[in-house]
Amino acid sequence: MEVNGSKIEPGANLEGANLEGANLTNANLDDVKLWDANLKGADLTNANLWGANLWGANLTRANLEGANLTNANLSVANLSVANLSVANLEGANLTNANLDGAKLTRANMRRANLEGANLEGANLTNAYLWGANLEGANLEGANLEGANLEGVNLTNAYLCGANLLGVRLWGATLASANLTRANLTRAELEGVNLTGAKLANAYLRDANLTDAIMPDGTIHD
Repeated sequence: MEVNGSKIEPGANLEGANLEGANLTNANLDDVKLWDANLKGADLTNANLWGANLWGANLTRANLEGANLTNANLSVANLSVANLSVANLEGANLTNANLDGAKLTRANMRRANLEGANLEGANLTNAYLWGANLEGANLEGANLEGANLEGVNLTNAYLCGANLLGVRLWGATLASANLTRANLTRAELEGVNLTGAKLANAYLRDANLTDAIMPDGTIHD
């Protein structure tokens, strides 16, 4: 396959390539190098991007529904308003990536690194984030209803106004996180570390806080 003069094949070097609006549905981009590539509005539905290097790539409004991004490098990439529903991002590197308004419903983000990522207003409904690193991430107003955040690192994360209805946070770390006005109704917070966390006006109705370390360091019984 060739798009805008770029040959699309596994392992190809497409650094800086212009693939804006390209139709790459079901494309095999295994281990492809796409540093700083322009994929704005591209259709990558069900594409195979296993281990691909998308450092700094522009994926604004790209459709990555069902795409395989296992172990992909998306550090500093722009995924604003991108569709990543049911995508596989297991082990992916998304440090400092921009996912503002992105759709990540039912996405697999197991052990993904999202340190410092911007997920403001993102939709993570029923996403699977077991063991993911979200230290310092911005999740203001994000929708995480029904998400699995078991063992997640949310140290210093900004979750002001986030919807965490019914989320599973067993053993997660929320030390110094900002949960002001967050909806934690029916959240499973068993064993969660909330040391230094801000919970002003947070909704905790029917939340399970058994053995949780509260903001003042006391253990909830």
